[in-house]
This record gives sequence, C-alpha cells and structure tokens, in this order.
Amino acid sequence: MSQQTSSKQRKAVALISGGLDSLLAAKLMLDQGIHVEGINFYTGFCVEGHTHAIRKKDKAKPKRNNALWSAEQLGIKLHIIDIIEEYKDVLINPKHGYGANMNPCLDCKIFMVKKAKQWMDENDFDFIITGEVMGQRPMSQRKDLLPVVVRESGADDRLVRPLCAQNLAATLPEQEGWIDRNSMKDFSGRNRKPQMALAKEYGFDDYATPAGGCCFLTDKNYSDKLVDLWQARNKKDYELDDIMLLKVGRHLRPQPHYKLIVSREDGENKFLQGYRKHFSTIEIKSHNGPLTLVDGELSDEDFVQASRIAARFSQGRDAESVTVKVTRKNGEEKTFDVTPMPVSEIRQEWYV
Repeated sequence: MSQQTSSKQRKAVALISGGLDSLLAAKLMLDQGIHVEGINFYTGFCVEGHTHAIRKKDKAKPKRNNALWSAEQLGIKLHIIDIIEEYKDVLINPKHGYGANMNPCLDCKIFMVKKAKQWMDENDFDFIITGEVMGQRPMSQRKDLLPVVVRESGADDRLVRPLCAQNLAATLPEQEGWIDRNSMKDFSGRNRKPQMALAKEYGFDDYATPAGGCCFLTDKNYSDKLVDLWQARNKKDYELDDIMLLKVGRHLRPQPHYKLIVSREDGENKFLQGYRKHFSTIEIKSHNGPLTLVDGELSDEDFVQASRIAARFSQGRDAESVTVKVTRKNGEEKTFDVTPMPVSEIRQEWYV
C-alpha cells in the first residue's frame, strides 16, 4: 500500500548535515507524501561558515548555513540541536576508534541516529532518514558497518536510507507500506555522479560541494592541533572556546609549556581580540602586525622569545628592532624592543 492510499500521513525525521546526500534523501521521502522535519546536530566541530566569516581569502564563499539552506530548498522545518557537551564522550572515548585523523565517524553516526531516535519517540514521529550511501565512507558506511549503526543506535528497522535502500533489507516503513521501496535508490560506492544527476533532475544547483566534508575532525591539520592541546594539558578534554581557537591563526609551540596563536590577517586579529582577557597577549606597536595569544605560563625570557617570533610575522620582520607590548593574563603590561627572529631560526617542528 502506498503512502498516498494510507489513512494516516507518516512522519519522518531526517538528519540534515547540509550536504547533498541528506538533501536528496529527504526529498525522496517528501515525494512519497511523507511529512519530513530535519535535525542538525551542532557538535562545535562543524565546518559550517565559521572561518569563512573571518578570513579575507574566503570572502567569496557564500556565508550560509548549508543545513538551513537545505531545509529551505525542501520547504521543511529544521531543528538545530546543541550537543556540544554530550558529544565530548563520543570524541574522547570512541568505542570504534578514529578514522585517518581524529574523526570518530562510526561512533558519531551511532550517536546522532540514537539522538534522532530519542527525538522521534518524544515527538511522535514514525521513522528516521539519513543520507548514507553504502560504501561511500570507509569509516562508517561500509556494508558491514551499516547494520552496526542500526543495532547500536537502537533505531532498528525504523532507520531508512533512501539513497541505497534497494541494496539493504526492507525496513518497517517499507514492510508496512508507508513508503515504496521501488521509488528509492540503489546507490553505492564513492562515485557521486548518481547523486549529482538526481540533484540536477530536482533542480538543486547550488548545493554544498559533494564529499567536501562537514567536520573539522576529518582534517589532519586541525586534528594535529587538537592532539597537541590534549598532550600539553595532559588530559583529553576541551571547551567550546578551545575548539574554536584551533580553527584560527598560526599555532606554534616553541617550548613544551607554551603555545602561540598568531593571527594571519585583520579578520583573525579582530576575532582574537575577543579572547584577550583569557590569555596573555603580544601586540606589535612599531609596525603593522598580528595580535598573538599566549597559552601557558611564561618567564620573562620566554616572553622575549615569543615576542621575537611574533615580530617575525609583522611588517617589521626585516627591521633591526620592533617594539612589542606584552600583557600578561593578570593585567601586568610591559613594552620593550626585540629583534625579529630570523626565519632560519623558526623551526618547522614548532608549527602545530
């Protein structure tokens, strides 16, 4: 029995990441007359727009939240849910381990589907939609791992994957005739051409780049910074400010006990100004230059070294002397002159 002939309109909650796959999966269900609402879980590690809004080099990129954009294209309600605190345990203690970087993809998917299941039950919805495609992501979408998500999330046979449903066992909504299995897809593998062709068919032409990734944890540079933070603090923990700052500036650790965050341009300078009260800072006074946040407890000698490094990234990099102002976290200020550190003395291993 098709949805159109069913006496009760069924309701599905769709995980909307902002990518093409979740957009198409929700659209396939809407086409079958299902009432769809979206959920977007905010972990703090989402790529969505953050550095695009700060850096000049990214100013040509659209400043939009792609999950909201997807919901607008679909004409559905989107619920954005903050899971920053709950997500910590997923990242810090992943049962199934990490991917190539610090991405706990399988644990992440299980967690989000479990949260969606909870939302489904609380709001009297009937099933869950995801944009997963069998074989697309090695860490979470292999054929042998898709049942793990179903089982460990507790979603059981109420988890529908419209883009690859014909490759999988029939779910409850299919068995009950709420949705038509033949109207879903049999996509598999990493080739995105079928999705792009379907998007064209639907008239979606301004979607986020396929396979572009929506999580900083899949990025090696970002993951290295997170590991460095944990090693320096000798514990695996973080606050939202910590993970936001890992996205901004040059990060250098000249000594094990301190790190510098050096802005790369005016937009980052302005962003880092908001953290002045939480860190010691180094400002370049005699030339145009970066604001530098100093994370750690430094001696006077350390501050001279740190100031020489900061001066190297200023417009006074070739000057004999640069005037810097150091403001310690306790409010104590000191202005003095330093010789910018020659580039030959800045070690590559300092870069986090």
